[in-house]
Amino acid sequence: MSQTKDREKETAEKTHKPYVAADKSMAEFTFKSIILGVIMTVVFAAANAYLGLKVGMTVSASVPGAVISMGILRGVLNKGTILENNTVQTITSAGTSLAAGVIFTIPALILWGVDPSMIKMFLIALFGGVLGVLFMIPLRKYLIVKEDGNLPYPEGTACAEVLIAGEEGGAKSKYVFGGMALGAVYKFLSGEMKLLKESVEWAIPGYQGSAIGFDLYPSLLGVGYIIGPKIAVRMLAGGVLGWFVFMPLIANVGAGLSEPLFPAAKPIAELGYWGIWDNYIRYVGAGGVALGGIVSLVKALPTILESFKAAMGELTTGLGNDIKEIRTDSDLPIKWVAIGALVVIIAIAFTPQIPVGVIGAIFVAVFGFFFVTVSSRIVGIVGSSSNPASGMTIATLLATSLIMKAIGWTDQTGMIAALSVGAIVCVAIAVAGDTSQDLKTGFIVGATPKKQQIGELIGILVSAIFVGGIVLMLHEAYGIASKDLPAPQANLMAMVVKGVMKGNLPWALVFTGAFSALIIEMFGIGSLPFAVGLYLPIHLSTPIMIGGLIKLALDKKKSLSEEEKADKNESGILFASGLVAGDALVGILLAALAIKGWHTSIQVGSGWAGGAANIVALATFGVLAYLLWKNSIGAKLREE
Repeated sequence: MSQTKDREKETAEKTHKPYVAADKSMAEFTFKSIILGVIMTVVFAAANAYLGLKVGMTVSASVPGAVISMGILRGVLNKGTILENNTVQTITSAGTSLAAGVIFTIPALILWGVDPSMIKMFLIALFGGVLGVLFMIPLRKYLIVKEDGNLPYPEGTACAEVLIAGEEGGAKSKYVFGGMALGAVYKFLSGEMKLLKESVEWAIPGYQGSAIGFDLYPSLLGVGYIIGPKIAVRMLAGGVLGWFVFMPLIANVGAGLSEPLFPAAKPIAELGYWGIWDNYIRYVGAGGVALGGIVSLVKALPTILESFKAAMGELTTGLGNDIKEIRTDSDLPIKWVAIGALVVIIAIAFTPQIPVGVIGAIFVAVFGFFFVTVSSRIVGIVGSSSNPASGMTIATLLATSLIMKAIGWTDQTGMIAALSVGAIVCVAIAVAGDTSQDLKTGFIVGATPKKQQIGELIGILVSAIFVGGIVLMLHEAYGIASKDLPAPQANLMAMVVKGVMKGNLPWALVFTGAFSALIIEMFGIGSLPFAVGLYLPIHLSTPIMIGGLIKLALDKKKSLSEEEKADKNESGILFASGLVAGDALVGILLAALAIKGWHTSIQVGSGWAGGAANIVALATFGVLAYLLWKNSIGAKLREE
């Protein structure tokens, strides 16, 4: 068996030539790269926490992190290697992915009126993040090395290309910083000084129960460009179905009812379109999101089972083989990985802040290891953005809730325990997918896996320290599950657990959404983006669609070659990522100011525009969209 492993290793070395050769000594895990990575972890984790609570999706920080690192280390400091830049993006993206897992689940506790203490959120985030990294490490040599050529890992490969391009010249950090500055200024003018309206809407005359609106946030425009026109239009289609079909139908059918219709506490005629959305459409959308997540998981089952079987076989045969490894093939020692994972599982079982007990810890170990393997493998095919993390988390919550209900844990204690298990597993899933992409980047550029894995753990620790405070601050300022922070994923997780435990969901509405998503699936279209659009107010889908249309304009531009389109698209994604980060960071700053009451003295208000306030706000947002277009389609090529 050892000889077989040696031959496979020799074959891999012959077929793969990293950018930095294995025998080359180069600065990599340095003090300045760690410090810069830590700072950027906090920045992008905060941005993703805000964005995830706002629209239920997050963006990858790998490419922006790499570009900013090159701009600072190679541009400002005039020194820095490609491996140092890779260290920065590894730490940054690890913390960002942890934030995504946290905000998709833990805010559900707030919805139940439970105070999720800082220490509780810190421990859930830390334990889940550490397990995500540790469970993935034994899979690296199979998924990243042996399967090189079969698993593209799109985000990891793209990040490697950016790093190599930056090493060879043409760094594009100006697009990230430019977008960040513009997003921050726009958010300050609208969110703090109130010179511009942040949201505009109009009721549709003669069509009771319907309305059209726009939330004019730079982050939504940037997200639309990043996810592209296909996903953006599916989100908008969900919003159109909710706001132009279901809501008018409910308004007209219920107009003559004098009594409230469950789950609303007022008659439908008194609700208005926002009341109809809040009391009915959210449950319809939740049903759609649940089905979309589960279907994506079912579709992936053949790949999941095959990947898990192959990975476990490779792991089993690899244990006990003490092979002297070259720099680019050295992982953290497997015995320390196993000991670390065991310590975390034991801590989960006996830490009072995580009331899951031994049974819950066993669930975390089983579901966590299985779905980490799934996540690590599947993102290699479809990318992190299409990872069915919500479906895997829902499956975990359903199984855990059913078992806990069967053993009599039906009160709030059982609900909290089930959600805590799901939260830890969700964080592990998100972190494992990101870790896989980062290790793929390192594989291409010639990084040291062991140092990358330590960097991942640093990013996890730093993000876990800050993300809980960010969530609580945003809740105090805006309110979780409010119009400003709908928290769609957390709402869904709360509904799943409570629905199983208490049986008090309006199941007719939930099934309406589920079958609506199923119809979309029957057309051969992935229903999850559609279901998210159905769940969220249409005000969020419209600016996302604008960003998607700008990306579509670039894709359809016939005068550009495919290489030119790819180059300009890279500039557009960097600028769009900057818009997201700038908007989100100022949004968090304004939340802090609102809590302290320090902002009222500089508010001007949009009244200066009179009756044209809506038009002025839309026109200014149009200028923002033009600048995104200018920095994508109109961006100068690298060669120029």
